[in-house]
Amino acid sequence: MDVEIFALCDAATEAGGKLNILGAFDRINARQFPAVHQHCAVTVRMRFERIEEGEHEVRLNFVDADGKSIMPPLDGKLGIKFPGEVQSVCANMILNMNGLKFEKPGQYSIDLAVNGRHEKSLPVNVIELPDRKAQG
Repeated sequence: MDVEIFALCDAATEAGGKLNILGAFDRINARQFPAVHQHCAVTVRMRFERIEEGEHEVRLNFVDADGKSIMPPLDGKLGIKFPGEVQSVCANMILNMNGLKFEKPGQYSIDLAVNGRHEKSLPVNVIELPDRKAQG
């Protein structure tokens, strides 16, 4: 299994196996904390080889710099089937998140595990912007 795409974005859709990603980013700017990011989506595209056909457990965990979850982990299952004689297939996942809350600025991470094994981490930087009123 290979993670071909792992992105945080403004929005994503899938149509006919095509993954459409709008506004991929790795930074969230905020003027005050706690900060709430109203809407975003995590997109994942994984390629499986024929030998990996079957059900796979997937977990996404959004954590702060100390490894503490900022929301409950998202668990799911992927059923991978192979049509015809193809040697590999892709599975797309889109997870929409609303009202994502950050208590403080810093480095965050979205961690992806498949079948209990860590596969990839996606860094997310939450930056504190100066208060406009303080700039005078």
